[in-house]
Amino acid sequence: LEPDVVVRRQEALAAARLRMQEELNARAEKYKEKQRQLEEERRRQKIAMWESMQEGKSYKGNLKLNQQEVESGASASAVPKSKPNKKPLRGGGYNPLSGEGGGTCSWRPGRRGPSAGG
Repeated sequence: LEPDVVVRRQEALAAARLRMQEELNARAEKYKEKQRQLEEERRRQKIAMWESMQEGKSYKGNLKLNQQEVESGASASAVPKSKPNKKPLRGGGYNPLSGEGGGTCSWRPGRRGPSAGG
C-alpha cells in the first residue's frame, strides 16, 4: 500500500470519529437538560403538595390528577392491543377441593409419625 493512501485513510477515520464524538456529546447534553427539567418539575410538584398539605387541603387529589396527566400523555403514543379470544384451560365444573372433574391423580397425605425403621 502507498503511504499517502494510508495517511488519507487514517485522517478520514479520525475525522469520522471526531464527528461521531461531537454528535454523542450533543445527545448527552440534550439528555442532561431533559433530566434537569424533569427534576425541576418533580421539585415543583413536591413543593405544591407540601403547600397544599400545610393549608389543610388534600394533596392526594392533586397527585392523582398529575398521574392521570402523565398516563394520558403516555397512552396517546401507545397503540392499544386487542386480546385474542381465549378458551379456558379446564371446564367450568372443575373444583380441586371436591375431587370431581379433576385429573387422574389424587393427593393423599403421608402416614403420621416417625418414618418406619428398626
